[in-house]
Formats: sequence, structure tokens, C-alpha cells
Amino acid sequence: MDGVSLNAYLLVGAVLFVCGVVCMATKRNGIGVLMGVELVLNGANVNFVAFSHYMPLGLDGQVIALFVIVLAAAEAAVALAIALNYYNSFQTIDVDRGDDLRG
Repeated sequence: MDGVSLNAYLLVGAVLFVCGVVCMATKRNGIGVLMGVELVLNGANVNFVAFSHYMPLGLDGQVIALFVIVLAAAEAAVALAIALNYYNSFQTIDVDRGDDLRG
């Protein structure tokens, strides 16, 4: 085994998760919010991989982390399309300035 304990990995995952939540709560533009979502997903991935390394469950954590990475890629593609459509409608990416919904 390596010299790094499970607690160290969980601490890194928790720090990434908290940074992502703070980023989502404080950013005003859509890109900043999406970066926060990505940090939250990466924090969860660190925890999944750490548990799969230290627990005798096999590759379960790594498979779940792979699914989360695929989900994050799909979320980024859809969110980019929404952000471009939002920019075309309001000429800004500031999420507080778009106050009306159009269909």
C-alpha cells in the first residue's frame, strides 16, 4: 500500500465538494456556476475511487466514477448549448439579468 491514508483522500474530496458548492452559490455568470458543478462532481469522484481502492469491493467505485465522468461530459455539452442560447436571447451571460422566460 501507499503511504496516503483514506482520510487524506476523503479530505481532498470534501474540499473539492465544498469549493464547488461555494462557487455555485457565489458566482453570477453561468460559466462560473457550471465550473462549481464540475468541482462537486470531481469531489464525488475522488471519494468513489478512494473507497474502491481501500475497500474490498472490487472496481465498483471506479465504474461509478466513470459514469459520473460521462454524466459530467453530457452536462457540459447541454449546459454550453443552454448558455449560448441564453447569450443570444439576453446579450449577457449574467444569470441575474435574465428575468423573463420566452418560449
